[in-house]
Amino acid sequence: MNIVPAIDIKDGKCVRLLRGKVGTETIFSENPQEVAKKWESLGASLIHVVDLDGAFEGNPKNFEIIMRIISSVNCDVQIGGGIRTHNSAKVYLDAGACTIILGTAAFLDPGLLEILCNDFPGRIAVGIDIKEGKIAIRGWRDVVDLDTQHVLEEFQSKGVSKILNTNIDRDGTLEGINIAEINSFLSISPMPVIASGGIAKMEDLEKLASLNSNVLEGAILGRSIYTGSIDLKEAIERFS
Repeated sequence: MNIVPAIDIKDGKCVRLLRGKVGTETIFSENPQEVAKKWESLGASLIHVVDLDGAFEGNPKNFEIIMRIISSVNCDVQIGGGIRTHNSAKVYLDAGACTIILGTAAFLDPGLLEILCNDFPGRIAVGIDIKEGKIAIRGWRDVVDLDTQHVLEEFQSKGVSKILNTNIDRDGTLEGINIAEINSFLSISPMPVIASGGIAKMEDLEKLASLNSNVLEGAILGRSIYTGSIDLKEAIERFS
């Protein structure tokens, strides 16, 4: 189970949101690039970067900062947030991102998803963010009433490489993971899954690891590693 530190960028700063809501951000660093280097120095093999302004506004907004992150670390970097065109995906991938993550576009523009999967095989992931039991899109403001299992099967058929599953209701809360919900999601996913949302302490990671799921690829850590409730180095040594 790969332990993946997150860097969420808003207005050029490294922040964490509460339940994905605008205006709830806590600023943890003015320099996301230095944060990336820190996470790599603690053993991270993959860093999860989200352009929050891009997610809210529908197109990349922190491009230059993300480019500096990619060039300043040797570990893999996956990018999400506002990637809704072929060009924005291609620019990130050409710059060295290992994977780009589609959210809204995957649901509203399935043709684009299929083209990207064909053009960049193995490098296109989809974020399925769950809010109040439904899939959330457009910067987590809207929900769509879709059957999750059917959606997963469609994504697999198009060539999606993996799924990032986030519990928005718990994201940034440090309330602990909803283990029943993620277990249910894992049981229906035909693709590798990285889980996130509410992971607060080592016990949450132990619960995830104990599921022994053959599709659980990793866990994303956010607020927990910024506040120190989880020691990233220890988590990587124990679980990655």
